[in-house]
Order: sequence, then C-alpha cells, then structure tokens
Amino acid sequence: MQGRKNYSEKLFMNFQLSERIPKDNFYRRLRESLDLNSIYKETRALYGSTGNPSIDPIVFSS
Repeated sequence: MQGRKNYSEKLFMNFQLSERIPKDNFYRRLRESLDLNSIYKETRALYGSTGNPSIDPIVFSS
C-alpha cells in the first residue's frame, strides 16, 4: 500500500525549523522548483494494496 506523508509544521516552544533553514538552501529551492506529484501515479503499481502504508515516495525533507 502506497503511503503519503501529510506534512504539517509543528510549533514547539516558539521554534519552527523552516524559519531556521536559509532561503538559499538547496533542498528548499529544489522543493519550490519541482512538481513531484506525478511520482504517485507512476509508482502506484509498485506498491501492494494490503498491509501497512509505506513511506511517502517523495519524502526527502520534513
């Protein structure tokens, strides 16, 4: 079963990681410039339909 991560930023003692990451960070720029939503459709056949959900195929940050 293909999983999908629901990312929601959590506030912890007035600290947000996204505010600490520089605006010119490679992964921040990559995330803003790529649309990876087609990966879900392209990889769906590689996952089973039963069992526990997998890790989101697009996860590289959070």
